Parts: sequence; structure tokens; C-alpha cells
Amino acid sequence: MKSIALLMLFSIISLLPSRAHSAPNILWLSCEDISAHLGCYGDPYAKTPNLDALAAEGTRFTNVYTSAGVCAPCRSGIITGMYQNSIGTHHMRCDATLPDWLKPFPLYLREAGYYCTNNSKTDYQFSRPKGGEIWDKSSNKAHWNNRKADQPFFAVFNFTGCHESGIESESKYKSVTKNLTADQRQDPGAFENIPPYYPDTPVVREDWKRNYELITAMDAWAGERIQEVKDAGEWENTIVIYWSDHGVGLPRAKRWLYESGTHVPYIAHVPEKFQNLVDFEPGTVDDRLINSVDFGPTVLDLAGLPIPDYMHGRSHAKNEKPREFVYGARDRMDERYDIIRAVRDKRFRYIRNFEPLKPYYQYMNTPEKGATMREIRRAEEAGTVSGVVAQFSANSKPVHELYDLENDPHEINNLADSPEHAAKLAEMIEALTAWQLEIGDLGLMPESEITERVKDAGSTYDILHGEEDQTDLIVTLTGMATKASSPEAIPDLIAGLDHKDAAVRYWGATGLGNLSAEAKDETGIEEQLEETLADSSPAVRIAGARALCRMGDTQSGLPVLAKELSGDNEWARLEAAIVLDELDEAARPELESLQAALKDQPNKYIVRVANKAVNDLLGTENKVP
Repeated sequence: MKSIALLMLFSIISLLPSRAHSAPNILWLSCEDISAHLGCYGDPYAKTPNLDALAAEGTRFTNVYTSAGVCAPCRSGIITGMYQNSIGTHHMRCDATLPDWLKPFPLYLREAGYYCTNNSKTDYQFSRPKGGEIWDKSSNKAHWNNRKADQPFFAVFNFTGCHESGIESESKYKSVTKNLTADQRQDPGAFENIPPYYPDTPVVREDWKRNYELITAMDAWAGERIQEVKDAGEWENTIVIYWSDHGVGLPRAKRWLYESGTHVPYIAHVPEKFQNLVDFEPGTVDDRLINSVDFGPTVLDLAGLPIPDYMHGRSHAKNEKPREFVYGARDRMDERYDIIRAVRDKRFRYIRNFEPLKPYYQYMNTPEKGATMREIRRAEEAGTVSGVVAQFSANSKPVHELYDLENDPHEINNLADSPEHAAKLAEMIEALTAWQLEIGDLGLMPESEITERVKDAGSTYDILHGEEDQTDLIVTLTGMATKASSPEAIPDLIAGLDHKDAAVRYWGATGLGNLSAEAKDETGIEEQLEETLADSSPAVRIAGARALCRMGDTQSGLPVLAKELSGDNEWARLEAAIVLDELDEAARPELESLQAALKDQPNKYIVRVANKAVNDLLGTENKVP
């Protein structure tokens, strides 16, 4: 019997992978749509024992921020180490063309001998790169245990159960949380941390409860993934990093650049044998500023690989080059455009609204289905919105927002006009502008224009990084966007109609449309706008038609919008649909064009906007096609 037992032991040992290699395994545990609602972050309602234990044995980082408040743009930045609004992956569900030299960071790991798996979300917003397949295996069956013996692994597991749909959908919520015990459930009446920008109603509290219970289910999942590593005898050989892709999946959080949308939990556990690779110690809390574009470069650094010079991200394995600021960008979210940028230091956040005349809560199909958003809409319709809730139900936004997070954690007291904070505001504006120039911010260029230019540029990145220095263009676009809401700038906007660059002409026409009441009395303005209707750029044609319609000349503008609604450029179609929706009753002559746009479209966003416009004109309830 003893010999049989020894034989069985040797057989088991022979199946375990050899640890001849010196490179660490690296395990990423990522989840979706949660803020730092974990016990280890001091949240009194959180029930997260597994991640709390990971933090107790590892390092909990308190100042980690995503480059976007929504998954796909953020994940494109993570996988490339570059800001999404630099490489053209900033619009939700776009398909950018990368330059040949830009390789998603797992490719470098694979070339170095790592077994790389992804289970299973991609959402990178670009087609397969020229460098080859990013992963050895990417599916819901991908697992590090399928690697060869003596092969280090980099493995990603992503938990989708705490996505906003888990809060919104009764069936998904019940499915994800079905194994929770009674003591893991939450009492919605007990919460004392409902954000002040939500109506404090039973419906909102139910959403808040679901968020916490989904996180508890995620914590159990994380514990299982950790236990798998321990059971395989790889715990001391594996660096574990846990993070979320952005903040909680509720209004003014997900899709936004506030703390609630970009501040995420981030925990790193580094075994003793690899402590020399980092300068943070087990059982500690680290407050260095980290951006999500830093995640990939850090993995390369931990694996002993060089970080490509082109990456915007930097390693935080060692605090050799600490960040002074972290940045974020918001662009098209599903079917609606809004250009917002943010910069944060350890205390203050500055937000720049490049389209301040748009409301905070533009109508978007997905968030409108959520119970909390519906509560906000009910209050708006009933005229009972007040206080902080009303602040974010406004029809416009300030150009500048500045918040002191130390004294105002919910970011509701805008200090941009405070004389005492003028110097800080100037500092943050300067930092944001420098960043936009450094990375070549594509966000100020209309999406339809990007689609046109990429045909010649070769990649979306090269639109602003080709042979010609485009710094002056970015500065000009920034200035035009600023002027687009200022009546004093009407002469400059008119002059912009004659600029050689279509993106500048677009902002000139857009600004005149924004300021139609003030601009329509300018001598010759309608004749100049009529010339834009024959512009080579669809974005300019649409902006010019919008301006004319807002000045009362729908006879000239509406046919152009209808034509663009069925044109060759899919994003021009969306831009035209948005304008027709914005025009409300004035768009009625093109009702049939909008109805025709409900089918045979290249993307669902065009259908969503056309559907809302049609239903508004017909006076029927908005319905999802």
C-alpha cells in the first residue's frame, strides 16, 4: 500500500507545471461597473471578505482612475497603454484602425514566452492588429491551466455580473445573486450613503441595494479564482491584480468623468519571492495616482519586459516617476455625442465641457431603462426636482467645473468661479491643455470627419500624428469649441466657415447654430451658411443645415439632413439623425425620412435616435425597435 501511495504522489507531482522559469505568473481579476464599494475601502455596507483578505495581504491603491467612464473606450486604452482619444477608440462601439507599429501589450508577453488568456471580454474598439492574435486563447473557456509545463502565464478573468444590466434587469440580478445567503443580503432602508444627486426614493434604494449584492456575488467569484491558483500550488508564483473598468452603473456615474464614474478599486498581491519587482509592501495602502492606461505597462514591467516608448501609460511597480495628474475623456456614449475632458490631482478635479449647451442627461436608450434614471425623469416631469438633483437635470452645463474632493466628495460645489481657487483652476486648465496637445486629442473632430480622413491617413492615430504637425489645429479646434457657446465670438465663428480645415468649418457652423438667435441678424449669414450645404465634408454640411434650420430656414436645411440620413458615411447618418431629433416639431416635414431610417442602418444608434424622433413627432411612447 505504501508503494502504491508513493506512486500516486509521484504521478500527481509529474502533472504539476515545473517552476524552472523565474518570471512571475500574472493574474488579472477584472469586473465591470463598480466603484470602490468594498469593505477594505472602508465601505460599511460592503460584504466582500475575499477581496478584503486580498487587500490585507497585498496592497490597496486608493487613487486609481480610468481614462473613460465607460467600458469599451477604457478597455482600448488598457490593452494598448494609450489614451483612447489619441488612437481613435474614444467613441463607444467604434472600429478604429491602428497604426502597424501599435501592438496590444499581451503580444509582447506572448513573444517573451508567456501563455496569455482572456476570459473573455475584449471590447477593444479596433479590428485585429497587424501583429497577430492578441491572446493564445480568448473565450469563456480560456484558462491559464491549459499552458505548457514550465510556462508562465498572464491570464485575465472578467466578471460581468455587476454590469449596469445586473441592476436594471430583474432576471439578471436574481441570476447573479441566487447563491447569496440571507446574511449577505442588504436592507435598502438602512443605507445612509445614497448620493445626494439621486432622488431618495424606495426605487433608487432598491438599485443601490442591488449594486451591493452584485458586488458580493463578484467577491465570491474572485475568491474562487484565487483558490484555483492556490490549489494548483501557484500562489507563491503568481502576482494577482484586481480592478474595475469604471464606476457604478448608475446615472452621473457610469459614462461620466466624476469620481463616481472613474474612481475604481485596485488591489495588488505580490508574493514574497517577487517583492523585489515592486516598491509597495504587503498589508499597506498606497495613494499614488494611477491611470488605467498604466495597467498594461505595469504588467510588462513585472514580466521584465521593456515598455514601448509610444505608450502613454507608465509602470507603477515602482514609484520612480509618480504622476502629478490623471486624465479622462468622454466622447460619444452610445447614440449621443458630448465632448468632456477631465484632469485630477490628489485633491482637485477639473472638468471641461466642450459642449456646455447640451444637457447633462441626454436621452440615451440604455441608461433610460434603469430605474434610477426613470425616477429622475419622473421628478423632472412632475416639476419636483430640487437641490442637487436639479443641478444635474439642467438643460446645460458650465464650461468649467472644479471640485475639491477633500471637502466635497460628491462633487456638487463647483469652485470654478471662486476667486480663492483661481490659481488652481488655471493650473488644471494648463495641465489639461498640455495633455490634449501631447497626445493629439481627436475628440474635437467630428466622427464622420474622422471616418473620411482615415482613408488617406492610414490609421486613426495618424490623422493628428502624420508628417504635418497638427498642434496648431488642435489649438484652433479647442478655441472654436470654446467660442461655439459665446455670442461675442460670432465674428470668429463666421470667419471659421472659410477655414481650410473641415473640422474648423464644422465648429464655425456648429457655433452659429448654437447661437442662432443672436447670429441670424448678422448681414449675409444665411448666404454663407447656404454655401456650407455643398461642403466636401458631411459634418460641415450637417452643421450648416442645422444652423439654417435653427434660424428658421428649414426649407434649405431639412432636405440636406434627410439626404445625409441615408448617405454613405454611417456616422454622418447618426449626426443627421441627432440634429433632426433636436429640431423637434421643425423636423416634421422629414417624418417619412426618419421612419425610413428605422431599418437597414449600419449601426443600432442611428435607429435609436430616429426612433425617438419619430415617437416624439407622433406623440407616442418611446419604444426600443
